Amino acid sequence: MMKETVLVSGGAGYIGTHTAVALIEAGYDVVIIDNFSNSEPAAVEGVEKIVGRKVCLEEVDTCDKEALRGVFERHQFNTVIHFAAYKAVGESMSEPLKYYQNNLVSYMNILEMMKEYGRPNVLFSSSATVYGDAEQLPVTEQTPRQPATSPYGNTKQIAEDILHDCCRAYEGMRGIALRYFNPIGAHQSALIGELPRGVPNNLVPFITQTAAGIRECLSVFGSDYDTPDGTCLRDYIDVNDLAKAHVAAVARMTSGKMEQRYEIFNVGTGNPVSVLDLITRFEKANGLKLNYKMVERRAGDVPAVWADTTLANEVLGWKAERDLDDTLRSSWEWEKRVRNIS
Repeated sequence: MMKETVLVSGGAGYIGTHTAVALIEAGYDVVIIDNFSNSEPAAVEGVEKIVGRKVCLEEVDTCDKEALRGVFERHQFNTVIHFAAYKAVGESMSEPLKYYQNNLVSYMNILEMMKEYGRPNVLFSSSATVYGDAEQLPVTEQTPRQPATSPYGNTKQIAEDILHDCCRAYEGMRGIALRYFNPIGAHQSALIGELPRGVPNNLVPFITQTAAGIRECLSVFGSDYDTPDGTCLRDYIDVNDLAKAHVAAVARMTSGKMEQRYEIFNVGTGNPVSVLDLITRFEKANGLKLNYKMVERRAGDVPAVWADTTLANEVLGWKAERDLDDTLRSSWEWEKRVRNIS
């Protein structure tokens, strides 16, 4: 029996590489496409070392429809996981057109090719940003979406709506949107992990770069929120657990078990952790002391958001399993390997 093949756009990125590993370990073949605007070919070499074989990789920009058409001509697959997107919230505020152009055109090109070539299954990487400053916590999939606080967040909301409309309009098209919370950590081999170019957008790379001496001091944005310690509450999920959620979603799409042609799932742990608590746990897990300071709130940050994951647990048969301290240790092991710190 032939292995099912999955096309992974943006597959050389942080979540893409970990998902590629999880798919291959689950018995799928993968074709990775990436334009390396915010990733490195070396990341795919890390995937190959982990799985012990070559992985099909093509340098393709999903905004280039004809280049994308070539991928659909050359490879047989029924499922696409679409990661390829810009993701810096702050940059999206100052360059909205760049984000709308890249994140939506690339996505619509994928959907157009899926329709044209009769490839049915689309798995979209959405985000908890669609919930905004939610009125009730934890958020479920039925929690009303709030107006987006950034163009980046708006591209996620618009992309969800596009997928919903396409699945309703085009016979045979099925879609799942996974709403991620805060992915952190690295593969236990330390061969792949989060490697932001320039200034990081996420908290944990700031923590590890401060621990490595690359950054002098870690800034904690806001100490006066209405939370137990005054800092923001978030739902931090291990990237390897997140990757397994994609495998579960692909299995649901390809097995014909979807009850609706478009479905949404929260992918988090269900456990809120404050920024200060995450820093303290990183220090304890790795036997380090971090230099950090409290600064003013950052525009666009919501005080608290975490997931109700009941639907993913029951319908996908998936649950976050990794211990937070182990995840924080994996982040530091990855940073040390990248920076050649013994």
